[in-house]
Amino acid sequence: MRIKTGLGQDSHRFDFENKQKKLLLGGVEFDGEPPLQGNSDADVVLHALCNAISGVTGVNILGAVTDALCLKQGIRDSRVYVQEALKYLRDWRICHVSCSIECKTPKITPKIPELKASIGELLELETQDIGITATTGEGLTAFGRGEGIQVLCIVTAVNDV
Repeated sequence: MRIKTGLGQDSHRFDFENKQKKLLLGGVEFDGEPPLQGNSDADVVLHALCNAISGVTGVNILGAVTDALCLKQGIRDSRVYVQEALKYLRDWRICHVSCSIECKTPKITPKIPELKASIGELLELETQDIGITATTGEGLTAFGRGEGIQVLCIVTAVNDV
């Protein structure tokens, strides 16, 4: 058995002026919270996940691939970006995901079961194989002070060949 690990990171600022857009994290809507800035739905959790999958496959999805989907085809749903990243796994299978979310708001802990279910469905993974943690970082960064959200994500993939 071979094992690979991919590390992904992403961050977005809040868009306090935008009243049309919703805050999405891991495909889950957070009502009453300001959305994040971005050309897409700005789902920072799924963007970090894309980057982590890219760390396993070596194919950068965020950038040229998502620009073509988002800017040229109008696809703003970050779940589509993750599905695109998964196409490059080939003989590899994701067996574990861990995400660490840094923000002052929203409160992440109450939504962890919903986040795990959403990510699990997207990756065809059991929720016990997904770890999600949250921190304010004691307010030491812009994210902990409430200016946006940062996510670090690790993907572990195996090849049973």
